[in-house]
Amino acid sequence: MATWNSRGLRGSTFEDLINRTNEQYMEKNLALVQKIPTPITPVKMDKEHRQITLAYFEQRSTVDYIGAVQGIPVCFDAKECNADTFPLANIHPHQIEFMQRFERQNGVAFILIFYTKYNEYYYLTLRELMKFWKRMQEGGRKSFRKDELTAKYYLPQKGSFFVPYLDGISIDLAERD
Repeated sequence: MATWNSRGLRGSTFEDLINRTNEQYMEKNLALVQKIPTPITPVKMDKEHRQITLAYFEQRSTVDYIGAVQGIPVCFDAKECNADTFPLANIHPHQIEFMQRFERQNGVAFILIFYTKYNEYYYLTLRELMKFWKRMQEGGRKSFRKDELTAKYYLPQKGSFFVPYLDGISIDLAERD
C-alpha cells in the first residue's frame, strides 16, 4: 500500500488551474469533466490544524480527470515537470493500461504536462506517450526530453481558459481521421 504525505500535493496549483478551466468549459457547455478523488485512509492527524499528515491509498488511481467533451469520452492525468526531461516513472503501468482500454472504447486519453520551468502546458497524446513507453520497454531511455515533443501540442493560455486542453483534443481528433 502506498503512503501519502505533503509531497503528494506538488501538482495542486496545476490541478487548481485545470479545475478552473473545467468550470469555464462547463459554464460554456463545452465539456463536463471532473476530478476523480483518490480514496485514502487517514493514519495520522494534526488535530491543531485539522489536517491529515499520513494516510494510505485505498486503491491505485487510474487517471486524475474523466468526463465528456461534446459527446466524446475523455480521460487524462495531470503531471508537473520542473526540468527538460520527463521521467516515465511518473506514469504507472496501470494508468497506461487504463488509457489504452479507454481509447479502445472510442474515448480520448492523454496526459497534461505543466513544464514549470517554462510556464508551459503540453497535451501529450496517448499515441506519443506510447512511442516513449515502447522505447523504454525495449531498453531505451526511461524518460523523454522536451525537445522530442510535437510543437503543435503546446497549449498557450487563451482568454479565461488557463489550460485550454480542448485545443489539444481538437488537434488530436483531427490527426485520427
